[in-house]
Amino acid sequence: MTAETDLAFFILLARKGSFAAAALELGVSPPAVSKRLAKLEDRLGVRLLNRTTRRVSMTGEGEAYYERAIQILRDIDDLNESLTDASATPKGLLRINATFGFGREHVATIVSEFSKCHPLVEIQLVLSDAPFNLVEERFDLGIRFGSQPNSRLIARKLQCNRRLMCAAPSYLEQHGAPQRLEDLEHHNCIVLRQDNETYDLWKLQRNDRLATIKVRGALSSNDGEIALKWVLDGHGVMLRSEWDILRHVEADRLRLVLPRYSQPDADIYAVYPARHNLSAKVRAFVNFLADRLKQRFGELPAS
Repeated sequence: MTAETDLAFFILLARKGSFAAAALELGVSPPAVSKRLAKLEDRLGVRLLNRTTRRVSMTGEGEAYYERAIQILRDIDDLNESLTDASATPKGLLRINATFGFGREHVATIVSEFSKCHPLVEIQLVLSDAPFNLVEERFDLGIRFGSQPNSRLIARKLQCNRRLMCAAPSYLEQHGAPQRLEDLEHHNCIVLRQDNETYDLWKLQRNDRLATIKVRGALSSNDGEIALKWVLDGHGVMLRSEWDILRHVEADRLRLVLPRYSQPDADIYAVYPARHNLSAKVRAFVNFLADRLKQRFGELPAS
């Protein structure tokens, strides 16, 4: 018997809750199950299960062994799948999480193009204001903005991005353009709300100088697209990602405010659990996504 089969045996026995039920599943006799458990406990030097005439229940050591056994077998399955996928055709279910704005504007279109090229991949695109826990929610891939995510996830930088201040020409003509950062205190600023928090402290960078300023205004929303519409309608100044306002700036529907200032840590990343590092479907989509974003935004600057 291998260590892997012992783990699988114990998981089955613990879930079935009796020697008879486990024996029926394994196609052996109940005494054979009891004997195998005894050998496992002797080898480990601990008692894993309490026995009664009809049922078995886990000891404290048994519960710890059970939880770890599940994780080990899951890791083995993921490893086998990833190694197989490394040279395989992309296929299977691919679950992607992205923000509403970027997901609608860019990811959805890229998913459509990718699906035509890889018909064996089934894709679920889930958009959300707050990012999901990729591991707990069993997502294969997330699109994130900001600094590089934590070390538990594999991260690939897709595109440089800044958050810049902007306003409509009509607003600036009526209220004047801020000349200094402190001038923002006297302007109507449109802020975002999320999870009962208001992002009215703008942390900005100019060269090596970092500054924080508290802003206020008559309008706020938890929806970035609504807030952007208000800016376009001339209601005030907003801090918004470069990818989202570039087309409006080029068409002179928006103008940059204090353009030497930007919010740091706004780059675009593809992140995924480490176990998906070699997955053919994830690798293929991330490469495809990076290529399409480069076509839309230009060459990624070296960093």
